[in-house]
Amino acid sequence: MDEYKIAREKMVARLRDHYKISDPRVLEVMATVPRHLFVPEALKFQAYRDNALPISSNQTISQPYIVAKMTELLELTPSSKVLEIGAGSGYQSIILARLARAVYAIERLPVLAEVAKARMSEFAIKNVTIQQGDGSNGWEIYAPYDAILVAAGSPTVPKPLLEQLKTGGRLVIPIGDDPKTQVLFRIVKEENGYRSEDHGNCSFVPLIGEHGWKNS
Repeated sequence: MDEYKIAREKMVARLRDHYKISDPRVLEVMATVPRHLFVPEALKFQAYRDNALPISSNQTISQPYIVAKMTELLELTPSSKVLEIGAGSGYQSIILARLARAVYAIERLPVLAEVAKARMSEFAIKNVTIQQGDGSNGWEIYAPYDAILVAAGSPTVPKPLLEQLKTGGRLVIPIGDDPKTQVLFRIVKEENGYRSEDHGNCSFVPLIGEHGWKNS
């Protein structure tokens, strides 16, 4: 028996009714992926609350609303190829995997990269490829991508990510000149340039790398 089923249903109802997440595929997947398995044991009882939670290596698992909002903004289809920057404990990766054809995820921290790989095995996820490295450089070998999700805040939009986006593709990324607070942007690659949309304030751990924040 899934003791968290009711809590997960309440979380999805909040996403739909309060936050106006309307993509039925996103809501369905959020209702089925057990978020409590991606947080530390001591925090499982908080897994479906409306906030981010700490995981290992001073990182976080994003607030359920942010996961749903960013995923919805990507406008994924079953044929989409997705690049994910910041795999963390693998929760967002599995959400993407169940909505897209293929997910290529980069995680900077070796410990978390191994955790995310283990989660993919546990859930028998076959369409996610994870590597440890600097996500601000993207993953050029598999480009171009239909969608790119960046789960860390950057001072500017990393140029390699723009270059690795297909025409018509969507990049969802937190941008801000403060490492602790950002604005969530969706950037759409068009024939003659890029269109940028502001989707409100957010707070992510910093994107550390060649095209993000420098590691102090």
